[in-house]
Amino acid sequence: MKIHIHRGQNQIGGSIIEISTENTRIILDAGITLNEGDTVTVPQIDGLFCGEKKYDAVFVSHYHSDHIGLLEYLVDDIPVWMGEKGYDILYSANNYRKISTSFTPNYMHDHEPIVIGNITITPFLCDHSAYDSYMLLLEGEGKKILYTGDFRSNGRMDYTTLIQFLPKVTAVIIEGTTLSREDNIRNIEEQKLEEIAVQYLLKQRSGPCFILMSGMNIERLITAANVAKRTNRILLENVYIAEIAASSEIKDIMPSKENHVRVFQINSDEHELLQKYGDAKISKNEFPHISFVMCIRQSQSMLRYLEKRSKEFSFADGVLFYGMWKGYQEQQKMADFLKFMKDEGVKIHTLHTSGHADSETIDLLIEHINPEIIIPVHTENAEWFNKYSGSCEVVNEIPEICI
Repeated sequence: MKIHIHRGQNQIGGSIIEISTENTRIILDAGITLNEGDTVTVPQIDGLFCGEKKYDAVFVSHYHSDHIGLLEYLVDDIPVWMGEKGYDILYSANNYRKISTSFTPNYMHDHEPIVIGNITITPFLCDHSAYDSYMLLLEGEGKKILYTGDFRSNGRMDYTTLIQFLPKVTAVIIEGTTLSREDNIRNIEEQKLEEIAVQYLLKQRSGPCFILMSGMNIERLITAANVAKRTNRILLENVYIAEIAASSEIKDIMPSKENHVRVFQINSDEHELLQKYGDAKISKNEFPHISFVMCIRQSQSMLRYLEKRSKEFSFADGVLFYGMWKGYQEQQKMADFLKFMKDEGVKIHTLHTSGHADSETIDLLIEHINPEIIIPVHTENAEWFNKYSGSCEVVNEIPEICI
């Protein structure tokens, strides 16, 4: 088998990885780079993005754009495989934004092998900040390759159970996103974030509660729902987040009045989507009279909406749980958003954990699968893996290797 890293070996994001045999060629992820602007640069890989079809399938580990952002540029008739719930969430998010989802995938499911040519691909459901993410085990010509995609062990999924199902492999293509952090310490667990927020609200704050988060981070949305229930508050989801929550089919976050999860509208063009939520709809006029946890996004429309609400009822003694990467706070729009909340008397409290594996989690995986070859990707510190060079081959610069 041959492994070719077209992109992503010494950078975070933009992954394009090829696994091939004599008669089968498969691509793992096809993402845009993190610094892409409005104009996307498409690598001219013959048979994938230009020319005649030369690849048998593309397998997508999860729905983040640095792993799927180039799918719309594939040449015709290359099958795409993806997790079913992951696709439903992506489709809902795109539909809300009036963006066409350019592909209809075949669905892969946990532990169910898929045969493409003479390569067998087995997906293993793993924990990441994108719901329905997968590691991929590829077997062919007597070799086994594990592609980790993006993963972690600090969500609600049992990491020990996952790695117990993974075999010893010939090679592992492994992410190392967090390894360039100066404080590369053990990630805080998502359930711990829930406990922190609950105790904070019960002891410290009686005002409104906001959670600033990515609408597609299902695990964080579950945390928000649990915090609301445990503090006797109503969970408020804007229409965008409600669409994603409904597509996940996770009961605790799906809008319903009985479930104490309500949906509010911030833009006039959301009116039609709002109607399908029936008695789960909630009017802004009810906000001053209820105790709530409101899921919000950083956007100009959300900021304008909150500015209007702050004139109708006080935000004083409120809290905003900041549930995103801290680097976003350096961007002017985010800084302005947070300043507005502070000026309204809202306390900003960080409530976030990484969606990527910490060093301890990576070590546990490598110890279990005992690879002969380690190929770091999705990292700016591939040299970290050199500590394994005494027991296996570490390939952190060569784009292609035969195993």
